[in-house]
Amino acid sequence: MRKLIVPILAMVFMACEETEKAKDSIDAVAAREALTEYATVNKVFQDVGNNSGDAVLTAENSNEAKTGKSETDGPTITVDPMDFTTFPKTITIDYGDGVLCKDGVTRKGIITVVSTGWYREEGSVHTSTFSNYYHEDFKVEGTHVVTNLGTNEDENPEYSVVINNGKITTLTGASINYTENSTRTWVAGADTPFNIWDDEYTLDGSQSGVSSKGVEYTLTVEEELHFVLLPRGIESGILDVSVGNIDDIKINYTNSTITIFGQTFPFGE
Repeated sequence: MRKLIVPILAMVFMACEETEKAKDSIDAVAAREALTEYATVNKVFQDVGNNSGDAVLTAENSNEAKTGKSETDGPTITVDPMDFTTFPKTITIDYGDGVLCKDGVTRKGIITVVSTGWYREEGSVHTSTFSNYYHEDFKVEGTHVVTNLGTNEDENPEYSVVINNGKITTLTGASINYTENSTRTWVAGADTPFNIWDDEYTLDGSQSGVSSKGVEYTLTVEEELHFVLLPRGIESGILDVSVGNIDDIKINYTNSTITIFGQTFPFGE
């Protein structure tokens, strides 16, 4: 299983520090900090997407959700209007003052999803916004929009994911800004929508943002990334990375290498 982005990016900037060209670039420590922050904000917004999708699927299939009830160890999910056919529909995911969820993450506050149709319905749009919502100690803001694009030639569901004005704020008041414009293809597990752990998907598109210290970063998928959730990892694909004025970084998950300034380094399995 390939390593995830955070340790790989640390290796990228160890390579930067060993390369003469890095001396003419932004400080390597600031670059590493920027991409470490990126990994955090990306994880938070990926989590938002998973939770919002799960909530819409729950609303579609659970009478408890339609009556405003939920399991005691999860958030309260309410649906308005509480019928099967009327849209748009507002789905509220309320974690109250804090819920320790099954994945070990404490969430609090409210995510509101406005859906124009059910999650697996082609053309449906699901817009998530936040009200005093926290993922652990990170306050989350912005707009998260998922659009069902239908199925591709392999009959796999595809979704557009757009994040505008994304931001997380730490307890110390530091803010990290984030945007995303990508296509996510559900390549395995779509026939078991209530078991996310057998899911696999591919990701294409780009992500960008500004770190708490004002360092800009961009990540662009050159060859689609193949994600699995259990064990969590990236199986294949190529990612182009630009941070500050360092823009010659390529992470190849297929052959487990990093290329920076024309030099290629292996990373472990």
